[in-house]
Formats: sequence, C-alpha cells, structure tokens
Amino acid sequence: QVQLVESGGGLVQAGGSLRLSCTASGRTFSTRAMGWFRQAPGKEREFVAVINWSGVTTDYTDSVKGRFSISRDNAKNAVYLQMNSLKPEDTAVYYCAVAITTTTYDYWGQGTQVIVSS
Repeated sequence: QVQLVESGGGLVQAGGSLRLSCTASGRTFSTRAMGWFRQAPGKEREFVAVINWSGVTTDYTDSVKGRFSISRDNAKNAVYLQMNSLKPEDTAVYYCAVAITTTTYDYWGQGTQVIVSS
C-alpha cells in the first residue's frame, strides 16, 4: 500500500521559515516527478512546486518564487519544501503528490497545516 506522509507544518510568524518533508512508503518514486500543492480555507487547491525525478529541474508558482525551494532525496524516497520569508497568505494545508504527467498526479499525502501569523 502506497503512503505519502507529510510533516513539518506548524505555526510561524511572518518572515519565518519552515521545512516540509514528505516521505513515501510502499513503492519507490525515484523515476517520477513529485510536487507540492496547497489549499487555503475557502479556496481551491493550487500548485506550489514540482521537481523532476533527478532533482535537476524544478518549477514554482509565481507567488513563491525566490522564497520556496523544493528538493528530493531518492535514497530516502522523500521530497522537501523549504519555505522562507513566509507570508500570511501562505497559510494553507500543504500536500505532496506523485506525478504521472506534468499536470496529473496520482498519489497524495494527507496534508500538513501551515499557519503564518502577521
């Protein structure tokens, strides 16, 4: 059974940092791109960042460019999201996911809450 488990969320003041982790079990995803998404209260889930299978190529939504950094460790079957200079508008539940294509994801974690206070 495949499981993705996120951790590292919490409450932080604006300007602070958090590092989210997502560890997969049940199968290896070293040949698949992995991404981070978020969903704020009352809003639709949105794309945050994606990293290709080797970790060489990354992409971000415009609102987090220069502040967030996605990385992965295939030996640990894990993907990370370093979030710096956090803003209250970054408050959301953050999910990791495994990509089938550039726009389709099949496995999802249960999410980790990030709250940024002003």
